[in-house]
Amino acid sequence: MFSTCSLVEQCRRVSHKGALLLLLTTLPCSALAVSTDAATGPPAVGIDGSINVEHSLADQPATVGGVSDSALGNLDELQRFYALRGQRPVWTNMARVDALVAALESLSGDGLMPSDYHPRQLAIEGQQALASRQGSTALRAFESKATSTLLTAMAHLQRGKVDPHQIDNGWEVDIAPPSFDLVTMSLELDEGDVEAVIELARPDFEPYRQLRSALAEYQSIEQQGGWPLLSARDEPLRPGDRDHDVAMLRQRLGMEGGDGVIAADTGYYPQVSLDAPDAEIYDPQLVEAVRRFQRHHLLADDGVVGPDTRLALNVSVSQRIDQIRVNMERVRWLLHGLPDSFVLVDIAGYQLTYFRPDGQVWRSRIVVGQPYRRTPTLRSEITYLTLNPTWTVPPTIYREDILPKVRNNPGYLASRGLYPLTPSGQRLDPHAVDWSNPGGVMLRQGAGPGNPLGRLVIRFPNDHLVYLHDTPSRHLFDRAQRALSSGCIRVEGVTQLAQMLFDDSGTSASVSRLLADGKTRNISLERHIPVVLNYWTVQPETDGSLAFRPDIYHRDTDVVAALDRPLVL
Repeated sequence: MFSTCSLVEQCRRVSHKGALLLLLTTLPCSALAVSTDAATGPPAVGIDGSINVEHSLADQPATVGGVSDSALGNLDELQRFYALRGQRPVWTNMARVDALVAALESLSGDGLMPSDYHPRQLAIEGQQALASRQGSTALRAFESKATSTLLTAMAHLQRGKVDPHQIDNGWEVDIAPPSFDLVTMSLELDEGDVEAVIELARPDFEPYRQLRSALAEYQSIEQQGGWPLLSARDEPLRPGDRDHDVAMLRQRLGMEGGDGVIAADTGYYPQVSLDAPDAEIYDPQLVEAVRRFQRHHLLADDGVVGPDTRLALNVSVSQRIDQIRVNMERVRWLLHGLPDSFVLVDIAGYQLTYFRPDGQVWRSRIVVGQPYRRTPTLRSEITYLTLNPTWTVPPTIYREDILPKVRNNPGYLASRGLYPLTPSGQRLDPHAVDWSNPGGVMLRQGAGPGNPLGRLVIRFPNDHLVYLHDTPSRHLFDRAQRALSSGCIRVEGVTQLAQMLFDDSGTSASVSRLLADGKTRNISLERHIPVVLNYWTVQPETDGSLAFRPDIYHRDTDVVAALDRPLVL
């Protein structure tokens, strides 16, 4: 949010817009200030065309939806906007109204619902208002409504329409309120360029641009009828097979951008190159296209079109469009205000990425929580590392997994190297504990090769008690889908990551030397390093294609429903 004084300073730098520059630079900051005690209602348009923002704003939307409720609920942004304009109206001709209507309708390209902003109704009301006398109630009401609708759409585009707190009980990431460059917005509106104003709010992140471009392609496929569905069959398609279904497979993959795999112009996606000497032979080129598809969908990339691959191929284009829309909304929630260097945990993609201060990028495979013990979405900071850790059994695992086994087999604890403790840390005789009602007894496992945390833990404050850690079960990293833990994140190559965190935070420590003596110790980072745990079910690849991941926690459905729910204005 800009103060009115900072708006003046911004305007001083816009020399090509002389009229507004002169207006703002000749007014003291106090003249631009808007009283927060002003009555509510639409800005009044005077006979000279000016707008009185002190007038009632009663005709404004009661809510604007999602994260923008708090930011625009009292319409401070609307008042600031007209204050910096010297109360001059915007919507003074139908050309500007038509540009507003077109800009709102274009938001389908961002996965939003243009119908939320009632563009056709705005066009009708604008025409009626402009036909009335200057200073009329209708003109005042339309001026206020049109600008408020534009600000609402911009807020949704910048920070999201949906409030994730309302659809995910485990969400604990604060979302910053929308912030607009009101000076540039005013200047562009004076030129009638509403699309440029919309662009001011559009997220300026490469993943968002890639998703937006892909959304346009998938919407085009949908408009042309979608792609064909593969028929059910008892036997999988294998490399070298000759079958009528192979031609359908070529068509299906070609429509999603698999160049060189379809045998005839289907009329759906004519820009795809056509290169197949025999459409019904499952040749090496098509096998490689299938393997690429399998990798992008976290399937075993064996080139065999079995039940799982067929199921992924038969997801409709409309479902893929919804998946893209959901992940564009997640970008709007989360990718604002990130530092240049941070650790990103991609839960649904089973990948950790460390963006280092020197610009290098380090990636690793991870194991995340099972669907009934989900890894949460959060933002925090890595504060310290534990080397050669002991493992205190988390309450859920203790209660649901271990306690029933101890009750059935008193020797279970000894077989797993676990021992009971009092809440103060005093060791207990396991035979002296009433396991039918253990009270505050804790369970702990000593450091060592069989410890579930492995040799190292990377810790960051959070209410879910999750962390990054090593594991003795390294074979799990070879699986394509790795939702296998109890909520924490197992990291392949975690000792290498730990050393990079030490080096980049200015912490003088050698991970290998500290691990060698077997002692349990905590090492604090000299500088905390941000960490983000997020859930992406679509990921843009470096070649411009999309990787679609299974919605392992079934979170997408709620986001789609919220995006499609009509906005109440």
